[in-house]
Amino acid sequence: MPGTALAGTALPGTALPGTAARADDGERLLFRFRDQRITESSGLAVSPTHKGIVYTHNDSAHLGQIFAVGPDGRTRATFTIGNADARDWEAMAASVDPATGRGVLWIGDIGDNLADGGRNGWPDVSVYKVVEPRTMADATLRAVRYRFRYADGPRNAEGLMVHPRTGRLYVVSKEFSGNVYAAPAKLRTDRVNVLRRVGEAPLMATDAAYAPDGSSFVIRTYFSATVYRAPGKPLTRVGMPPLEQAESITYTKDGMALLTGSEGEKSPVYRVPLPAVARPSPSPTPHPSRARTSARPRAVAARGEEPAGKDGLGVPMPLLWAAAALGATGGIAFLAYRTGR
Repeated sequence: MPGTALAGTALPGTALPGTAARADDGERLLFRFRDQRITESSGLAVSPTHKGIVYTHNDSAHLGQIFAVGPDGRTRATFTIGNADARDWEAMAASVDPATGRGVLWIGDIGDNLADGGRNGWPDVSVYKVVEPRTMADATLRAVRYRFRYADGPRNAEGLMVHPRTGRLYVVSKEFSGNVYAAPAKLRTDRVNVLRRVGEAPLMATDAAYAPDGSSFVIRTYFSATVYRAPGKPLTRVGMPPLEQAESITYTKDGMALLTGSEGEKSPVYRVPLPAVARPSPSPTPHPSRARTSARPRAVAARGEEPAGKDGLGVPMPLLWAAAALGATGGIAFLAYRTGR
């Protein structure tokens, strides 16, 4: 079902104080997908080893394929994941294997439209790990499958990110009161891995990504994008171009800008420069305490046990709900339910 132009809309109480930050040169259209098979682009990842290549995949009810797309929007190669199910692919991420230097692609089969506040839904979801091919040529690849369940019950999610230094995987749920979940430091294939809540996420998050240097991460919503230093510690909000149905976000390879996309035929991908406060330092120096925090995320108590005002948006949750109740929330909930994106 076609989406609604909501990317430039903001609900009262959902933004950081002040207006969204903008870089001086502003966003620009990078390309449009030209492949007629790409009709529901739901994830983006920049190749860590192939210059100019951006990966994407379709949403649910499609083949388990990822598309390697060049800077002109043309598909360079199509990779079929031969041993993967495509129940509801919603996100992807890319990292580098420090032992081999090879690129690694992560595909999140994490959509769960039946999940209802930790009830119902699938007993587990999956993330597939694929070694990036050395050449851009159509091929069938095999993936390693990791199964996950949430410590606090099933969740619908559309955000997947991998910390570039620690290799830890994170999932961001898409809910009215969303959360950031951390996977175990060591993933197991012989049992279901448990995702534990480490912070809050903004309203109806549709994607997420870590900066290439690991210093921050971004969470996309239907309305805008917010950069965080750590879960629950927002740094700045970044204005996004208006899109029919904002579904994806990732960082450029140099970490100076964001790429964001939408669903639909010949859907666009925009490049949005980051404001100075969110750009990588010229010579980034790892901070020991931050590195330890990223490597060992601390699980947060259930929402009802948290001190008041400790939400991921810097706005008390009662205020958020009161503002959302003015009428805008109902429309968003209806859209999210109908589209399932």
